[in-house]
Amino acid sequence: MYAVIEQGGKQYRVAEGDKFRVEKLNAEDGASVDFDKVILLGKDDGAVIGTPYVEGAKVTAKVIESGKDDKVIVFKYRRKKNYRKFRGHRQQYTLVQIETICA
Repeated sequence: MYAVIEQGGKQYRVAEGDKFRVEKLNAEDGASVDFDKVILLGKDDGAVIGTPYVEGAKVTAKVIESGKDDKVIVFKYRRKKNYRKFRGHRQQYTLVQIETICA
């Protein structure tokens, strides 16, 4: 069984035991998190598609760690004008592991 969930403006295809990164969540390490915005449930006999979400479906995950991604460099430059801007950005994330998918 698998599910497609929506979190942080993005969609993720998940199955039990999967580990993946989502946008920063306000949860401590080791805590349990519920994702109730389930767009699709895939089963052996077919798929259940929500309008926009599947009623009563829930995905439970465990927070493994929170951290920051690698730095992304943003460099703006205009030739011959002595214009240079150098910025860096590190996106915060939360690593979660899927425990159960409830239909």
